[in-house]
Amino acid sequence: MLKLYYAAGACSLSPHIALRESGLPFELVKVDWMNGRTLANGEGVLADVNTKDYVPALRLDDDQVLSEGVAIVQYIADRAPDTKLAPANGTLARVRLQEWLNFISTELHKGLGPFFGKSWATAEVKAAAFETLTKRLAHIERTLADGRTWLTGEDFTVADGYLVYALRSWQLFAKGELTPNLAAYWNRLLERPSVKAALEAEGLVTKKAA
Repeated sequence: MLKLYYAAGACSLSPHIALRESGLPFELVKVDWMNGRTLANGEGVLADVNTKDYVPALRLDDDQVLSEGVAIVQYIADRAPDTKLAPANGTLARVRLQEWLNFISTELHKGLGPFFGKSWATAEVKAAAFETLTKRLAHIERTLADGRTWLTGEDFTVADGYLVYALRSWQLFAKGELTPNLAAYWNRLLERPSVKAALEAEGLVTKKAA
């Protein structure tokens, strides 16, 4: 059985959602981030599982461990092709999905860093980061303006699951607001059964946009 090592509210929320969408059997192992990154199931500490010492980490059926969220969610999608969480490998549609995943990872996820309690993040650094993130989110706002339901069209994909984390963090930590199309999209995400279940399992309270 697949085993996901996660910290509540962290970017491991993305593969958590993907697993619930996939229908694949899995086990959750919570990481106590504030207490030496110990594992709730008594296995030890996170570094024993993932030498990078961060989440997400996914232990496979053969005991290998995958790290890096973008890689993990594509692995999950490929294990459950009927779910359409990712287009087939070798297609332009798959490359477009990877384009979105990399955009979310490098421009949004990484861009939110100054708002996660970093000691080096001065007011000036946060202001610059906020301005850049606003521009990046404007790109998604324009993309959604054509009436599509999800990021790549009418199929919910692992990119949408990743955006749950990014948009939640934008609102919670950066105190940013959502523009109209993003707000409607956010509310659709929160109605998704897999998203509801993942948030509930991690004990996260998340509000819809007004």
